[in-house]
Amino acid sequence: MAEPGFWDRPEEAQRTVAEMKREKRTVEEWAVEDRALSGLAEMVDLAESEGEQGMLSELSGELDGIERRISDLQLKSLLSGEYDRLGALVAIHPGAGGTESQDWAQMLFRMYMRWAERHGYTANVLDLQPGEEAGVKDAVVEITGDYAYGYLKAESGVHRLVRISPYDAAQRRHTSFSSVFVFPMVDETITVDIAPADLRVDTFRASGAGGQHVNKTESAVRITHLPTGLVVQSQAERSQHRNRDNAMRILRSRLFLHYQEREKAKSEAIAGTKKDIDFGSQIRSYVLQPYTMVNDHRTELKIGDVHRVLDGDLDPFIDAYLKRKEA
Repeated sequence: MAEPGFWDRPEEAQRTVAEMKREKRTVEEWAVEDRALSGLAEMVDLAESEGEQGMLSELSGELDGIERRISDLQLKSLLSGEYDRLGALVAIHPGAGGTESQDWAQMLFRMYMRWAERHGYTANVLDLQPGEEAGVKDAVVEITGDYAYGYLKAESGVHRLVRISPYDAAQRRHTSFSSVFVFPMVDETITVDIAPADLRVDTFRASGAGGQHVNKTESAVRITHLPTGLVVQSQAERSQHRNRDNAMRILRSRLFLHYQEREKAKSEAIAGTKKDIDFGSQIRSYVLQPYTMVNDHRTELKIGDVHRVLDGDLDPFIDAYLKRKEA
């Protein structure tokens, strides 16, 4: 940073400084655990020499804590993708099936909100369209925090639910599908050029709960990017101005990933490689009847406690996915 001309290119300088801060924080996190482990080893030696069984039992608990934190750091080390460090934009869309699928989409929406809460991330609802009877027709959530995208990119795909439907008077078993898209949340270090002339902005009345102001004024915003045909919308806020800001944030992230995938497709076509179809395939099944099981079809990891998973405990699946990708 002290080199002459470093600050002459502000955007590049800003990216470099941000990267240095992240690398420094990673080194400091490992150093903290290294010191904790060294100190614990000295305490164990002392307790053994004096025959303090109570202290050894207490130190064993501290060792478990250090091991968990080191495991978390090892998992983070697998997030080496260029955009893994960014926040995530999670979009949930129910499949065919009406109320049943919309209810499943809402269950997934809650699952990701709880996951964010468990990890201390900030979750901001950018768009939420309630279903006519229950559930949601669409939901878009921004999850802010370091490496949120790196972790949640494992969730992109189709999620399948099998249960006795609470909306079926005959108590029959139903299968529902919802798709989850995860986009990197574009920050100040990434530039996405959007020409105003390429946008069509429409306003309309928001649907669902929200009070008279939301339902009687055209506060909801829909933006169409004409060159690509991408359409985004937001109706979560009472203010049309804030909904427009939210819709633009969604559009920037979707355009960024769109252009990245287009360039990747060109490179693969030139190289003669065949692209794996990941998104759109069924990645995970959640079975509530006749037995309980969550099965990830990519890693073959199975967990019997479905309710724990639906309450946001996704880490075993994320861990298994990242380790499989690394292998």
